[in-house]
Amino acid sequence: MSATGAPSEVLALTCELISRASVTPADLGCQELIAQRLQRAGFVCEHLRYGEVDNLWATHGDGDGPTLVLLGHTDVVPSGPVESWASDPFAPQIRDGVLYGRGAADMKGSVAAFVVALERFAAAHPHHSGRVALLLTSDEEGDAIDGVRRVAETFRARGERIDWCVTGEPSSTRKLGDLLRVGRRGTLSATLKVIGVQGHVAYPDKARNPIHQAMPALSELAARRWDEGYETFPPTSLQISNIHAGTGANNVIPGELQVLFNLRYNPSWNAERLERECEAILRAHGLEYDIAWFRGGEPFYTPEGPLRAAAREVLARFAGAAPEESTGGGTSDARFIAPLGAQCIEIGPVNASIHKVDENVAVADLEALPDLYLALIERLMR
Repeated sequence: MSATGAPSEVLALTCELISRASVTPADLGCQELIAQRLQRAGFVCEHLRYGEVDNLWATHGDGDGPTLVLLGHTDVVPSGPVESWASDPFAPQIRDGVLYGRGAADMKGSVAAFVVALERFAAAHPHHSGRVALLLTSDEEGDAIDGVRRVAETFRARGERIDWCVTGEPSSTRKLGDLLRVGRRGTLSATLKVIGVQGHVAYPDKARNPIHQAMPALSELAARRWDEGYETFPPTSLQISNIHAGTGANNVIPGELQVLFNLRYNPSWNAERLERECEAILRAHGLEYDIAWFRGGEPFYTPEGPLRAAAREVLARFAGAAPEESTGGGTSDARFIAPLGAQCIEIGPVNASIHKVDENVAVADLEALPDLYLALIERLMR
């Protein structure tokens, strides 16, 4: 809150965004609201709509110098049962210095802070070198097909250059600025169908049980030590998430087995090599199978350089100590920007409540975010 008791700029904008129930892929005018503000601040805004997904690309400055992109999303996950919340998830409410609402932490608070920081930077440095930009999508929490993945294809086709990318994902663990995300693992998903021959359980010689056939191969996939890690990345992991077979009767050998599994992998691998390795194991066990792969995104890693150094310095100032520099967690849209040649990091609020009932962010943290992002922008673009 301001000294007059009125909501601060970032708090007011965050509340306005939360009040729009923009569950993936809906945007419900969030990006138009932001574009209007940034246009008044001198930004050039381009709306890139693919299918049902809205994307916003807003830039300030020219190409003479580095390009710094702030990356975020305006979509949120569903609230779940409204009655489970202490207050309406899409009617932002402040209680005891904490702002509650779906998207407060993931990531409408960061988006609002981006906007305020960019407005302040453009006003203070109207003739800065290089470009500062904001890229938003309404397809981060869903399949991520027509969001930043598609925008990156457009950027690649027209030769768009990005040097540095800061994603506002909620990365802090206990206090704002205590963690700096410098990379993420890749994600590769598979839908495997093992084909057998249906029959009566009393006559197994006249059938071929795909469950029995698949068990040794699945055991090998699950037990395999894929690598020993990479830099600060943990070892690659394969997790089987679902197995389904059968007709519901206990006297029928099923004709097929369906298995869903996912690999989270470090830069020791790429998706193509992992697919080959997995299928080699399936073939070695003599399985008849079909498999459909979905490449969710390759891993990325930002080594030591200007971006990490600037972020470390700024976060230490705000958190009172040097941040942990991590490659943990799931995935983010930065996985689509990194292949364009950009160095990518993630800095955002505390992530303890994201995707949960009563999602929230401390108002003090929210109001510190624009200053944090502005300090980082000025440190990089000075």
